[in-house]
Amino acid sequence: MTGQPLAGLRTDMHSHLLPGLDDGAETVAHSLDLLRELRELGFHKLIMTPHVMGDFYKNTPEGIRAALAELRTAAEAAGLGDIKLECAAEYYLDEWLGRKLAAGTELLTFGGEQRYLLFETSFLNEPLNLRTTIFDLQAAGYRPVLAHPERYVYYYGRFAEIEKLRNEYGVLLQINLNSLAGYYSPAARQAAEKMIDSRLVDFVGTDTHHLRHTEALGRKTVASSYFRKVLELPLLNPTL
Repeated sequence: MTGQPLAGLRTDMHSHLLPGLDDGAETVAHSLDLLRELRELGFHKLIMTPHVMGDFYKNTPEGIRAALAELRTAAEAAGLGDIKLECAAEYYLDEWLGRKLAAGTELLTFGGEQRYLLFETSFLNEPLNLRTTIFDLQAAGYRPVLAHPERYVYYYGRFAEIEKLRNEYGVLLQINLNSLAGYYSPAARQAAEKMIDSRLVDFVGTDTHHLRHTEALGRKTVASSYFRKVLELPLLNPTL
């Protein structure tokens, strides 16, 4: 890797750097290692999005903000204070998300007044309440952003459904940069490439959990044939 190949994006809006909250960084030291790598790649801002998932990752806005404050202090002490750190969350579409919506519980968003809300689903099974939840999120004033649709097996062979999500239901779409290097699977790479060719990508994210992700970004992803193509799209990352 030479230079800062991701500097033009400015902002990574999907990562798991906050320490001890999910399957991402386990400690502050681990978080700082990942932070250094992402800064080296050229990012100016990181919006960190820990999982919120039913009984498994019971993260709350208070707990997430506390972890953010801890990491900001550590980053400043480590000489990494020049990169801006913010938080949101990656909400799993389950019954608990529906309960939160119904109760008016605070949900973490990014993009300020745009109120972008990042959510994910099962990788294998399309949720029966997907359309209903999208409607409920929009009715509550959120702008839903579907995380890494290229990785959802239930969309393989059903590309028209991805188009419908964005063009008919108003869902913004985010792909993982490492999908462009085939990191997750050849099928995920093909789906990401087709989304780029169809200009269906609104955001890109690193989805960084560990150093294997940042290593792949710097070595394979930036050298992939579709890396330059995705950067030519009118992505929303620089607006964050």
